[in-house]
Amino acid sequence: MMNVEMKENGEVEGDKRDTMELDGDHNSEGGSRRLQPWTQQITIRGVVASAIIGCIYSIIAMKLNLTTGMTPNMNVSAALLAFVFMRTWTKMLQKSGISSVPFTRHENTMIQTCSVACYSIAIGGGYGSYLLGLNKKTYELSGGASSPGTYKEPGVGWMMGYSFLVCFIGLFVLIPLRKVLIVDYKLVFPSGMATAVLINGFHSQGDDMAKKQVKGFSKYFSASFLWGFFQWFFTGKEGECGFVQFPTFGMQAWKNTFYFDFSMTYVGTGMICPHIVNLSLLFGAVISWGIMWPLIGRNKGNWFPTGLPESSMKSLNGYKAFISIALILGDGLYNFVKILYITSVSVHGRFKTKNLNSAIEKVNTEEQKQNEVFLRETIPMSIGGLGYIVFAIVAVIAIPHMFPEVKWYYVIIAYIFAPSLAFCNAYGAGLTDVNMAYNYGKIGLFMMAALSGKDEGVVAGMVGCGLVKSVVSVSCILMHDLKTGQLTLTSPRTMLVSQAIGTAIGCMVSPLSFFLFYKAFDIGNPDGEYKAPYALIYRNLAILGVQGFSALPKHCLDLCYGFFALAVLINVIKDLLPKKIGNWMPLPICMAVPFLVGGYFAIDMCIGSLIVFIWHKVNAVEADSMVPAVASGLICGEGMWSLPASVLALAKITPPICMKFLTS
Repeated sequence: MMNVEMKENGEVEGDKRDTMELDGDHNSEGGSRRLQPWTQQITIRGVVASAIIGCIYSIIAMKLNLTTGMTPNMNVSAALLAFVFMRTWTKMLQKSGISSVPFTRHENTMIQTCSVACYSIAIGGGYGSYLLGLNKKTYELSGGASSPGTYKEPGVGWMMGYSFLVCFIGLFVLIPLRKVLIVDYKLVFPSGMATAVLINGFHSQGDDMAKKQVKGFSKYFSASFLWGFFQWFFTGKEGECGFVQFPTFGMQAWKNTFYFDFSMTYVGTGMICPHIVNLSLLFGAVISWGIMWPLIGRNKGNWFPTGLPESSMKSLNGYKAFISIALILGDGLYNFVKILYITSVSVHGRFKTKNLNSAIEKVNTEEQKQNEVFLRETIPMSIGGLGYIVFAIVAVIAIPHMFPEVKWYYVIIAYIFAPSLAFCNAYGAGLTDVNMAYNYGKIGLFMMAALSGKDEGVVAGMVGCGLVKSVVSVSCILMHDLKTGQLTLTSPRTMLVSQAIGTAIGCMVSPLSFFLFYKAFDIGNPDGEYKAPYALIYRNLAILGVQGFSALPKHCLDLCYGFFALAVLINVIKDLLPKKIGNWMPLPICMAVPFLVGGYFAIDMCIGSLIVFIWHKVNAVEADSMVPAVASGLICGEGMWSLPASVLALAKITPPICMKFLTS
């Protein structure tokens, strides 16, 4: 699963108005007022707001998962939406003459943490990748390469149970190391810091900017929702109807997936993502759909049989899937080794530092205050250890009952290695802002597939991927949130409880939002809108783990070697070049996505980049403050239209018009 991380530089400045929340007492040591007790930082209205925002983003994330498989980091967007939601609510109460408790940065942080934990299950829970890859349609698309019976149809019950089993354990694994990672090692966790900068800014910049952001969000949310509603009337019953199939650059370009499909979701996503991500997507689309697939298609009858449908893994689709896998593995392996090296060197350097305590003492007043709050309300190590052991025991018993292919001792092996992998990932993310959970998940996938053998390896591999990836991903997200909490002076207990609440909501909402799409649309159709590319990728990774290179079509292995080497080479050049030049080298993992999906969404996202670029040239100050609000409005508006569209599809209500373009 591609999860695009956002980076934002800036110093965190404390808000003098609500840095010190009132309880009327004074701290005898520091002479300053104490902060709110952590129990008051978690509010009922905050939980309700978190559930609403988490549900909205779960639906949006699920749509992104099932269309292109690419989801941006929406932490900043969630913090903005939390602020907009709560400020609007408190203003409405004030106008009605009802008094309410002031909305503070701590409550803002709590809502952001809870809602992010909720929709993170939709992004990283496997609903668009390894869990969906278990279904019969993906099994058939992969050519039935594994023995009969190696599939499991999606079900709300088992998916919800699996999510609870594998996701909650990640909350406990790094609790004993939170002080080491955040206070002692002073890891930055850039995404967590960027979110804290935004929240601190919301509560210190005054109402004028807040009103402007609320107005911008509302305006573009409404426009995006109404545009989605308008487009629906022209989509007809067929798959090639409507504005989503508008041949912007001509019919020949349209046949090769180069067109603008008027998706406000991806335009907004492009506004959030760094420019290099969007340009890498376009570069990958040009290489694959512009050059490679037309050339390989000409060798039909030589490289692959003419009678096979294009969707067969022994036909053109096999080249699309395995070459994109080669790019993903090449990029992942390089970054995995690189971050492990950075982590080991940094940890070794820490151990060699003899006077670490004196180094920690040399901090400014604001940082001392942050560390004091972070360490004051401790989370007992026993909670982490006991929670991990209890959930591991439950998983050892329950997982083999859900999936007979997974033996109980496979689960034990996974959970023995998971804590060390989680530490490496969190440390690397703290230094580089790259969450490598998907790569650690592939370790679990190949390990389980190899242990299980040919008959059971495919299912065991994908389930094992979830066991490892969920622990590593959830624990890393918690560290990012704890960093945000440290910089906004929010209690670590608040952050842990908020993430636990959000995870629980996400484990219930994500399977339901998945089934909303699964029942309403043709999920996994390689020629439709909901291609779910990562389901096929993860299934083929498991097949590779079991069968080796015999699963590849003719000459595909040579191309895979070439693109694997290309991914490594691009990363090496990127690191060797000066930073200003290296930052413009394409990202192989982003290049890989259009290989399966097509070029249309890359064009959407590049338009988002173009809007941001022009906006910064015209008015950089306004762009800095308004881009997150406008992008969030575009994403949320069309994303929310997915809900009524799904309901209409389930009710068998079809659009009245099919707008279609034909050659003259």
